Amino acid sequence: MSARRTLVVACGALAREARAAIGAARLDHVDLTCLPAQLHNRPERIAGALLAKVAPRRAAYDDVLVLYGECGAGPALDRALETLGATRIAGAHCYEFFAGAETFSALSEEEPGTFYVTDFLARHFERLVVRGLGLDRHPDLRDAYFGNYRRLVHLAQADDPRTDELARAAAARLGLAFERRVTGLGALAQFLAQSRVAEPT
Repeated sequence: MSARRTLVVACGALAREARAAIGAARLDHVDLTCLPAQLHNRPERIAGALLAKVAPRRAAYDDVLVLYGECGAGPALDRALETLGATRIAGAHCYEFFAGAETFSALSEEEPGTFYVTDFLARHFERLVVRGLGLDRHPDLRDAYFGNYRRLVHLAQADDPRTDELARAAAARLGLAFERRVTGLGALAQFLAQSRVAEPT
């Protein structure tokens, strides 16, 4: 009897954390593939990209685990998951499953005007936020985009001084108060641990 295999499909923004979780848990029966992080700018394309990536290789795997929140993809994502027989991590977005639903809810209630960054977004803030929103060319747009925000919360997956420095710089760039919360891998690690049920005995 052949060993069971699991395919993990992650948003590209979670690639580093997914690899860390898979490696730490020694999930040798798991293969990881990622979709481009830029799909967050076009969430209506996430479901189609997921189908295109997984459908041709679905028969080679017993289980497919998807590291995407709802992420603005709408019901099309649920339909794609059903078509593929795949399971998605719980949560609306990565901020929620890194922080934990209860903690994220408390943070949001405490200050609705909170802009969240993960380690990935802190590292790529200039490209994805500053240049992505055109703030490098039109700095006057900052208040149009972020005028209702009061603070930036860095949900830190790793204790890395350089990433912390970048997150603080992002808060300063947007004129927001800064707060750091260490989350580790949050629910991501627990979600991937369920793949152990597919391991050969």
